[in-house]
Amino acid sequence: MNVHIIGGGNLGVAIAIGIAKYSKGNQVTITRRNTTSILHLEQLGVTVSTDNKHGIQEADIIILTIKPYQIDTVLNEILPVISNKVIASAVSGVSIENLQKKIGNSNSAIRIMPNIASQFGASATCIAFNEQHKEKAQNVVALFQDLGTAPIIDEKLMDAATVLAASGTAFALRYIRASMQAGIEIGFDWQTALAISAQTVKGAAEMIMEENIHPEQLIDRVTTPQGCTIAGLSEMETHGFSSSLVRGIKAALKKIKG
Repeated sequence: MNVHIIGGGNLGVAIAIGIAKYSKGNQVTITRRNTTSILHLEQLGVTVSTDNKHGIQEADIIILTIKPYQIDTVLNEILPVISNKVIASAVSGVSIENLQKKIGNSNSAIRIMPNIASQFGASATCIAFNEQHKEKAQNVVALFQDLGTAPIIDEKLMDAATVLAASGTAFALRYIRASMQAGIEIGFDWQTALAISAQTVKGAAEMIMEENIHPEQLIDRVTTPQGCTIAGLSEMETHGFSSSLVRGIKAALKKIKG
């Protein structure tokens, strides 16, 4: 497929790298006003351009990774030269209905919410679309399945998906940072503490995804009566470990919804 990414910021670049590394048989173009910082993508076979319309007529999927205030300007630029295109939008707060009105019935609006782990083939990309575009959406789903997981969700959950999957990356990294800090306090240098903390989180995530069971079942395997693990968990929960995370996720969602 020909994939055309408009918006060469962190997310757009992550998607371009992920497609180049983990999805076979695709031609990728990415655009940005100033391309200096993303020219390295050319080494992966990605076409880099300052022109949003560069090769867009040949695109099978157009991915928008731009800011909400940029969407009208970008669409006004590209719509005169495209027709019958699948437009996958990662633009926060722009509904499928709103996007479809902007792009017209000759194009198909799909809503996506990837995260920057796309570049490592490890994104959780939530996807929503209207029933009439189900067939055309399959290429989008297949593409992002190559970059991690791609659950199809009801659009009303897309703001929640933004918090859980995209903002969630930062929340997970904050845990790793705290674990690293604790590692330093108990005797490790920071590099070793970080390596252990990151690998431990990766291992825990892989167990969850491989066995597809509730986290508490895996916690039970690690926890023994009167052991150090239950002592640590009890101390964390006493100070609001789980509840503070839940509150943080809810606060982030409230911010999106205004």
